[in-house]
Amino acid sequence: DVAGMGADLFESYVGSCIAAAALGAHHPTTLLLPFWLASLGVLCSFCGYFIVSTKEEGKGWDVKLGSLMWALEKGMYLAATLFVGFSALLIWILFDSEYGWKLYGCILFGLLTGALIGKVTEYFTSFDFGPVISIKDRAYTGPATVVIQGLGVGMISTVPPTVLLVSCVLACDALAGSYGIAIAAVGMLATLGITLATDAYGPVADNAGGLAEMGGLGAEVRAKTDSLDALGNTTAATGKGFAIGSAVLTSLALLAAFGEQVDKAGKLNYSIKEPVVLSGLIFGAMLPYLFAALTMISVGKAAAEIIDEVRRQFREIKNANGRTLREAIEIASKGIDIPESEDVEPDSDKCVKISTRSSVKEMIAPGVYAILAPIFVAFTVGPRCLMGLLAGAIVSGAMLAIMMSNAGGAWDNSKKLCEKLKIKKTDQGKACVVGDTVGDPFKDTSGPALNILIKLMSMVSLTIAPLLKDGSDVANKDWENWFFGMIPLGVFIIVTFALFFKGILTWKDPLAKEQDQAAQENTRV
Repeated sequence: DVAGMGADLFESYVGSCIAAAALGAHHPTTLLLPFWLASLGVLCSFCGYFIVSTKEEGKGWDVKLGSLMWALEKGMYLAATLFVGFSALLIWILFDSEYGWKLYGCILFGLLTGALIGKVTEYFTSFDFGPVISIKDRAYTGPATVVIQGLGVGMISTVPPTVLLVSCVLACDALAGSYGIAIAAVGMLATLGITLATDAYGPVADNAGGLAEMGGLGAEVRAKTDSLDALGNTTAATGKGFAIGSAVLTSLALLAAFGEQVDKAGKLNYSIKEPVVLSGLIFGAMLPYLFAALTMISVGKAAAEIIDEVRRQFREIKNANGRTLREAIEIASKGIDIPESEDVEPDSDKCVKISTRSSVKEMIAPGVYAILAPIFVAFTVGPRCLMGLLAGAIVSGAMLAIMMSNAGGAWDNSKKLCEKLKIKKTDQGKACVVGDTVGDPFKDTSGPALNILIKLMSMVSLTIAPLLKDGSDVANKDWENWFFGMIPLGVFIIVTFALFFKGILTWKDPLAKEQDQAAQENTRV
């Protein structure tokens, strides 16, 4: 959670600075402004750290998540307030003109939009509010209605962030054009230090709960860590919402930078009425679904392998007295202490190995396709089709990422709400556990991965922009030099066949052999 989200937000952080610098390269002041803002943001984040505290007593579940959330939000708000003041001083020093204050307005719009997206995400994923409570209520009729309600919550949660992002883009474009949008992205991400620290709180609290359970600490301690973990789910979801908003603004800024780099004269027609642009738009809108599908299927395959390994260890790992791991766990679950000499140790390293190997192997296809898609379209059809592809991917990817992240967070906290109400062992609680299982790949894998997809394709496009025009700085026409596009197409075909041959891209059950062996053993019996 920490490393993945850190890499995602760092990419947005750097990407927004690069996009703003590329768009403002015509003047030293506009070129350096994003780097000055980023530096101020780091200092303000340091200051925000010092007021993170709470007066809430450790009463376990008897606590409002909003009260705990305020303890973390104080640091973010102080950092944002200081940044507003220092950036105003910076604008006065560098510009002291009407244009400079328009850029300052863009900074404020970006900062405010990021904060509001975080609050909206908190509403849809905290069990203090209606959306998560509604999922818990639907669990009364079983897991199916939990999944249906969670999907509905995720879909409707796309509305407020979309309105906020659209308002921010329109306002910044009216103030300072494409450069204003890029500066808004920089402003949103300037205090990333304290925002990312708040997001990292989630997995830290989660691990604290795990350690409390493994250490056999009392129910009172576990109740406190569960409350902190529930807050951690909300902060993680808030961080993911912030990451999606910043990814969209960063990608739009990179898109504008690509358009300027490939066609400085402004002669290309990017009208949606053009079939070439519309074709790219449709193709680009499909890519986030392909990317999400590949990552979701990968999680399913890895989970199946780990479950099979755990079941094998339950059956086969024994101590010197012949007691199996399953028997030891059943005894411990009844609250009976097991002497160290009679305990049975699981081989957790084997499960970590399966997970690590799978995560690296399964990301080959999504990573290669994300890089090859814009290169293939750019060189085969041309920059106009590539512009459509990027626009389609940004629009489709943003909606899908918001839906998946918020639905997953809501499912997770519906389970926490059942724990708080002490109904986790009932059929209603078990239904919420199923929803949480569905939500984990939504919020932790596919949703955040889409942020990286749209930024990666935009960055690749900006990188190859100089190759999409001739020596006279004139952009390529449609289908000009199409034969160069056959190179990435060939790489795509070779990689796909190799992944099929290795069994990475396949519909086959990864546990097919084990199931056949089990069936044969049952037949003999």
